[in-house]
This record gives sequence, C-alpha cells and structure tokens, in this order.
Amino acid sequence: MKRSEFLARWLGAGLGVVGGFLLGYFMVRGVGNPHPGYVIIGLTTLEGLIFAYLGTPYVLGGWRTFNFRLTSTPLPDLLSGLLGMVVGLVIAVLIGSFVRDLPYGYALSFVLALLLAAQGASVGLTRRAELTSLFLGGGARARDSDSHRLSSVLLDTSVIIDGRIQDIAKTGFVDMPLVVLSSVLRELQMVADSADATRRRRGRRGLDVLTEMQKDPSINLQVEEDEVTPGTEIDAHLVRTAKRKSWAIMTNDFNLNRIARLEGVAVLNLNELAQAMRPVAIPGEEIVVTVAREGKEPSQGVGSLDDGTMVVIQNGRRLLNQTITAVVTSVIQTSAGRMIFAEPATTDGRRAGSRKREETA
Repeated sequence: MKRSEFLARWLGAGLGVVGGFLLGYFMVRGVGNPHPGYVIIGLTTLEGLIFAYLGTPYVLGGWRTFNFRLTSTPLPDLLSGLLGMVVGLVIAVLIGSFVRDLPYGYALSFVLALLLAAQGASVGLTRRAELTSLFLGGGARARDSDSHRLSSVLLDTSVIIDGRIQDIAKTGFVDMPLVVLSSVLRELQMVADSADATRRRRGRRGLDVLTEMQKDPSINLQVEEDEVTPGTEIDAHLVRTAKRKSWAIMTNDFNLNRIARLEGVAVLNLNELAQAMRPVAIPGEEIVVTVAREGKEPSQGVGSLDDGTMVVIQNGRRLLNQTITAVVTSVIQTSAGRMIFAEPATTDGRRAGSRKREETA
C-alpha cells in the first residue's frame, strides 16, 4: 500500500470515528435514557471506524475516476455538459414547485433535481455536435462543410496494436485529437490477458503504444469513457459513436473500413497512407534490387524494394540471390499495392532485352 493511500485510509477512519461518536451522542440525547448511552456511543463509534476504514478505497477510486474524466474530457464537451446540467436543474425547480406540497415533497424534489441534473449533463456531453448544429443553424453546417476538417478521430484496436500511429503522431501531421474509447481499452486488456502467447504479445504491445503516446506532450491523446453491454460488438459500437459525434475512425481492419464508409463515417486507413507514401518508380529509372525467388513465368525473378514493393524482373531467374541494378519497364497499381516490372541493366545502362534486339537488327 502506498503511503498516500495509507494516510488517506486512516484519515477516513478518523473521520468515521468522529462521525460515529456524534451519531451515537445525538441518538442518546434523543432517547433521553443515559443508562445504556455509553454502549450505544461505543457501537456507533466502532461502526464508523469499520465502515470508514473499509470504504475509503472505494471513495478514493471514485474520485480518481471522476478526476480522470474531468481532465481528459475536451473543454467544449465540459461546457456542453455543464449547460445541460443547468437546464436539468431549471426543469427540476419548475417541477419541484408542484410536488413540494405532497408527502415527502422536499425529498422528492431533491431526488428529482439529482436525476435531471445528471441526465442533462449526459445529454450535453453525448449530443454536443447535434445541439451545436441545432442552435447555430445552417450557418454552422455550411462552415463545417467548407472546412472539411475532422474534429477528432477514434482509434481502433488494430491501429493501436500496429503501432505506426505513434510515429505518425510524433511528426505533427495528425493535429486532431486521437480518442480511445474505454471499451477499446478493455478489449486490449482482454487480448493482453489472453492465454495465447501471440495474442498476449499483441495486446501488451498495444497498451505500451498507448502509454508512450500518453507520455508524449506533443500527442493529443484522449480517453473517452463509454458504457457498453458485455455482448456489444466493438466495431459496430465504434461506428455508432463516430457517426453520432461526427468523428472519423482510424483503422487497419478491412471490414470495419467498408462498414464505416457505408454508414457515412470518414475512415483514415494507415495501410492506404503507407501505400500513398511509397515512392513512384518511373519507366527507364534504374533501381537496385535483390532477386530473392523465382517468378511464375519462365526466366522471371522476383525481388522487393526496401518499402516492400514487389519487383518482377524479366530474365532474372539466372540471377537468384544476387543484388543487381535493374531498369524499370512499367509500374502497375493493384489492390494489393504497386508492382514494378523491370529488366536487368547492362554495363552501359541499357536493358538487356534492348541490347539483344539491337544486335539482332
């Protein structure tokens, strides 16, 4: 137990003793029979000590959760939630004026105020974008459509485990807040606690990536608390959340990518980004490649560039396991990525096939 937790627990126990003593004292005074008074006071004091000592960790845990949500929630969401709470309290006051004359009217008004304030804050937090567009009208929607700027982006489990998002965020190209739902964190924890060694390594890698991103002050990483039932599909929940809040989703999952686009949710795919960032080879350009294996066609050899782009080398089978200079003949874009076709270069820089045709002529 940490020293701060130890001191907090015993401080809570001291307050419990004082509270229990005062409760017993006022109970004895109310009864008016002082003879068993010390027994009642002793019992209430002991109960205050026990309940305060055992209940202090739960109170501290609730306070930490509340403080974490308070510091991690964006300021616009906080203001929207505060406005919703004020509206809930106003409605509670209006309704309370009619129920105060009923039996237990004041207690009912108090409970009603708590419920409506909590409900108003919840609506303000979860429906901020819709409320903003509703009150500001078409002008806000027009400005949003003109700017085409994403306010936040949800991180999927796959993109967290992938780890490249940390390097991309460090470069400053992603200047929008990166949001991780608590349901995604729980899914990562389940993967990290898996009995399968491979899944366990993937889950722990994802948690390590989030920890390092949270430590980096240049990365705007936020954790959004959400509540889902145990049987809820996380991918569907991500799509619903992003659609409701007008956020984007960052994922490497092909199926989630397609479903989100069908639902009208913007998707940022790191694989597509990596594909777009690959250098474009120009026909006639020389490249250095290692012929790693045989191709499908006779005399073909296959290699790859440093970024993973496949290179098919005509007349390259005889050069297996050699690093050669090849001349690009064509570049084809496929669903799996770019594919470069090339021929081995001769000593004078021309393609071998070209020299053979010139000799025949």
